[in-house]
Parts: sequence; structure tokens; C-alpha cells
Amino acid sequence: MSKPSAFQRVEGDEIMALGNSSCQGCAHATLARIIFKVLGRNTVYTSVPGCIWIALQGSIPLYWRGTVFEGGGALISGIANGLEAVGKDMNVVGFYGDGGTADIGLQAMSAAAERNENVLWICADNEAYMNTGGQRSGLTPIYASTTTTPVASESRGKKSNKKNLPFIMAAHNIPYVATASVAYPNDLIGKLQYAKGIKGFKYLHVQSPCPTGWGFDPARTIKVARLMVESGIWPLYEINEGNFKLTYKPRELKPVREALSLQGRFRHLDDSEYEYIQGQAVDRWRQLLDVDGKKLPL
Repeated sequence: MSKPSAFQRVEGDEIMALGNSSCQGCAHATLARIIFKVLGRNTVYTSVPGCIWIALQGSIPLYWRGTVFEGGGALISGIANGLEAVGKDMNVVGFYGDGGTADIGLQAMSAAAERNENVLWICADNEAYMNTGGQRSGLTPIYASTTTTPVASESRGKKSNKKNLPFIMAAHNIPYVATASVAYPNDLIGKLQYAKGIKGFKYLHVQSPCPTGWGFDPARTIKVARLMVESGIWPLYEINEGNFKLTYKPRELKPVREALSLQGRFRHLDDSEYEYIQGQAVDRWRQLLDVDGKKLPL
């Protein structure tokens, strides 16, 4: 199967209805519009508690089922197997947040990936439990201020680093893993189009900035997302049958301060903390450049 161009135009219908209850500048709504236009009406999607369920419920007129936080992997597995049993070929999508993916939902997702269920799992990562007040998750970055990792005399925000979940999923030896960002829709569209044609478990990890939880002007959602990609904080890549490829390479990484200084959750950072994050971004980028175009030793 040949991979479609990342710049291939989406000719499908607009699936998502006008209007939803998401916050101003919420990237989830933009992401949902792109996802379902690419996948089309022959799709059943699932969600677990979170911003996606609450804000977008009723705005996506497709077959839908919801379940508890820890049940996402079991639900989409059952739907996929049920459709196969009755001879129906449909896209089965898990559209979940970081909590329902990286934390509470990780066990069931890992089990579904190990079985190589024929589903597409999309993590819309806004890097905290935003629907319940902005508590830290396993995908919250280091030093970020959240309601459970506040900045105070004895705290500098979250103490630990963000999970490298795409590589964790790649270690399951599933057919396709990719990262994406709402700031680069052509890259996202190309990856969705490709994943749509693959049989087995596909995992797409999409950056979805949250103006409310991150603390930035809602008009700057795309700017913030783009700067995080261009600074190396959020690299864009895919792992296709174990083969790693960067899908966007900035000519030169921008300083992480350009992206983080726009976000209220990082307003407390001092020079040493900026230097730590900068060093992380540069080291990771060099590692990814080193494996670009190669088979990962998983």
C-alpha cells in the first residue's frame, strides 16, 4: 500500500456540526473536525469521561458509545470484534484524552494493542485532566503548574517528566504509531489517511493545547502549538512497522522559552529550569535525528 501525500486534500463531507460547548480556543474541536472529515461517515467512535465527551457530545453525528475511564480499550475491542463477526467493515475509533490514555486507561489500551485489535486510538493530549479542573496527568510536562502540582514555597510545579507514550506504544510492535499537532493539519491529515487503510492497532498522539489549563490567550492556540513543534518540545514523527521517520524537520530549533513564555502554567520558570527543558529538547531532537529513517531496536 502506497502512502498518500501529506498534502492530499480532504474531499469528504463536513461531519462535525456547527457549534459545541468547548472552551474558546480549544484545540479538541479543531482536531475533531479534521479527524471525522478524514474518516468519513462509515465510522463508530468511542470516548471516556473528559473534555471530548462533555464538550463535543452531540456535535459529531456518528455512531457513538462511551464508557468509564479505565474501559476504553475494552469497549473499542468489543465493538471492533462485534462488527467483524457480523461482517461490517467500519472505522472503529477511540477518541480519548491523556488521562483516559496514559493513566487510568493505559492497562486496557495496552491489552488491546498487544492483541493488535483493528482500531484507531487517538489521544488528544492537552497534558492534564482539564475537564475536572486541571489536575496533573502522566502526560503533564515537568515544572508545569496544575491544581495538584501548584507553585509554592516548596513546589516548582510537576516534579517528573512526561511519559514518552508514543514509544511505549511502539514497543507493543503495533503496525503504526505517529505524533501530530493541530498546528500542522496537512501532516495530521496524511497520517490519518494512512492509518485508515491499515489493519490492526493504530496509535495517533496529537498535541491539543488548552487555553484554559495552559493559561494563554485563546486566539494563540495554533501559535502555541506551532512553537512547541518548532522548539523540539513536540516532535512530529511516525513509526511504521517499526521504521522511524521524522515527518517535519525545522531547519533550526527555536528556543523553548518562545513557546513556554506564552503559557501561564510556566510563568514561574527561572533560568535554570528553562535551561533544563532546553537541554531535554535538544538532546531528544538529536536522538531522533540519529534514528530517523531507521528501524527502531524495540
